[in-house]
Amino acid sequence: MPLDELLALQDDVLTWDQAVDALGLSAVRWRVARGRWQHPARGVLVAHSGPLTTRQERWVDVLSAGRSAVLAGLTAAVEGGLRGYDDDRRWVLVPHGLKRSSTRPGLMVRSSTLLAAEHVQPGASPPRTRIARSLVDSATWGPSDTFARSVLHAGAQQRLVRASDLALVVAARKNTRRRALVAGTIADVAGGAHTLAEAEVPRLCRKAGLPEPGRQVRRKDRDGRVRWLDAAWPEWNLVLEVDGRGHLDISAWWDDMARDNALVLEGQRVLRFPSFMVREQPEVVAAAIEAALIQAGWSRRS
Repeated sequence: MPLDELLALQDDVLTWDQAVDALGLSAVRWRVARGRWQHPARGVLVAHSGPLTTRQERWVDVLSAGRSAVLAGLTAAVEGGLRGYDDDRRWVLVPHGLKRSSTRPGLMVRSSTLLAAEHVQPGASPPRTRIARSLVDSATWGPSDTFARSVLHAGAQQRLVRASDLALVVAARKNTRRRALVAGTIADVAGGAHTLAEAEVPRLCRKAGLPEPGRQVRRKDRDGRVRWLDAAWPEWNLVLEVDGRGHLDISAWWDDMARDNALVLEGQRVLRFPSFMVREQPEVVAAAIEAALIQAGWSRRS
């Protein structure tokens, strides 16, 4: 490829080998020695002497990580449009068995046995993994379980990805960190919170010796709109709601608050839990239900 086309394609960033193939070794050395070109990382050159743009920095990251490297994880997700997530580190993925080291500060290079062409976003410059793969990798590599849940919900709520696309990525990965947590979170993203409430809340109540709730209870609000409550104990004016998607969608967030306010004004006690707590910390949920029932006059003797 002619040098001018290569520089246009890669935002003025190229490997040493690409430069030598295009110009010859002596010409490349002369440009670097005279300061006309920069040498920001081993094996990588920038064809000017000024500050690097963000895109040029990303190209340096990719080219310094080795052949077939792509932006990945949170770096690729942000490049793909994810908002509200910053990371001082940058993430790059290479096929398993290829070079996976770099001296670039803050650059994290991972390898994967699953990095086929279908995992790479077509036409992206620099190359990066598709958004579903990027989000699942972000969750897998992230600092905590809370972060993992958050980034998957955010990708769906910002309408960057469908739950089905996330599920396909997880299905192909049998032995990966946080797989069960990621799969469960994707089920919540797909709308599984109501199913979880129907199945798990009665089960945890039975185990704790508490009265079972009515499930998907139908009620009308003050405006005459039909609402469905995840779980309710009408005798004790107690309602429990299970949140699956979180609340980055402001309109849905306000709708939930308005519903809770209406219930409280009607004399109901309202408990809310994220779906992962119902699934992973049932004893905490059961303790809160018991405390609310006792406040309403229930006792184990009754």
